[in-house]
Amino acid sequence: MTNTLIKEVEAAFLKEFKTTPLLIFSPGRINIIGEHTDYNDGFVFPAAVNKGIAAAIEKSDTGQSTAIALDLDSTIEFNLDTLKPSKEGSWENYVFGVVAEIQNRNKTIGNFNIVFKGNIPGGAGMSSSAALENSVVFGLNELFQLGLSKEDMILISQKAEHNYVGVKCGIMDQYASMFGKKDHALHLDCRTIKSNPYKIDFKDHQLMLINTNVKHSLSDSAYNDRRSACEAISELLNIKALRDATEADLETVKDKVTPENYQKALYVIQENRRTIKAAKAIENNDLDTLGALIYQSHEGLSNQYKVSCEELDFLVAQAKQNKHVLGARMMGGGFGGCTINLIAKREAEAFAETASKAYKKQFNKDCSVYFIALSDGTHLVK
Repeated sequence: MTNTLIKEVEAAFLKEFKTTPLLIFSPGRINIIGEHTDYNDGFVFPAAVNKGIAAAIEKSDTGQSTAIALDLDSTIEFNLDTLKPSKEGSWENYVFGVVAEIQNRNKTIGNFNIVFKGNIPGGAGMSSSAALENSVVFGLNELFQLGLSKEDMILISQKAEHNYVGVKCGIMDQYASMFGKKDHALHLDCRTIKSNPYKIDFKDHQLMLINTNVKHSLSDSAYNDRRSACEAISELLNIKALRDATEADLETVKDKVTPENYQKALYVIQENRRTIKAAKAIENNDLDTLGALIYQSHEGLSNQYKVSCEELDFLVAQAKQNKHVLGARMMGGGFGGCTINLIAKREAEAFAETASKAYKKQFNKDCSVYFIALSDGTHLVK
């Protein structure tokens, strides 16, 4: 699947620009547990997957740069010295943002051409945006010998998202996409930006994604609102981030914050703890505990942090009715996208079918099921 994608991008580049490009693959990611903890300096548990963005990139000799989004059949030409964000929601902001942030570091790049295409399902919450940013920064670093480390590159990708796209994201998506390791999940400390890789072999269980195929429009503004609420409570507590707070600390400012914001902060503190417990459960091959933590994570996301939606809650309820599913939760920013399910391998197809039928009956629309493999991070394709 991925090889076909890479060949398609390479062929399109050759046809358009008549030169042989550098080829890059940058994966999307899943997150086993630890949602909305990354921008609170907390712990997360992501893994890169075998779906992502293939990009072909080479220097341009025309005095301008060109970017082509193959899947959108959209082309944009631009000058490196007059970059500014396009209107909100434009795909080119991910490209422009990366270029601008590289230039902000006093690195010099020349004009370039890039063609890219992805096979990450749209709106699935699998971070196609981070995959795109990483493919651009990785490609430019190779092309112009910028000497950036992978750590530099993910910070550039994150800043691009903040300053050009307008989403104040944490570092998890860019990190998982860049540093992913085949067959491993990364227990990442978002303060130190260091991770421990855990080999994932759930023996006779596996991870399965079910995409609601909905994306409710409040996601970006709600994301930024929640981030502000978390930062305001940290300030009240006189700490750097909610990562440093206990439930007892939170109790001391309960009368100074709204009940809604109290619950949001409580969720973050509890989810952080769950993520640490999940690492121990994986170490001990204790899948029942891991599954229970995943279910608790969804409860918190839905009822305390309030970033779920009817469709996601429905799919998790379906999972709870099936004893072969050890855990399920919404994954990603919320208000749509996927649930991640830890399920017995031999029952996965049957559950996928049952849940899909029930979903269709309830919402009169189809959900999509994905079986994913854990893969390496952003890399050059030889």
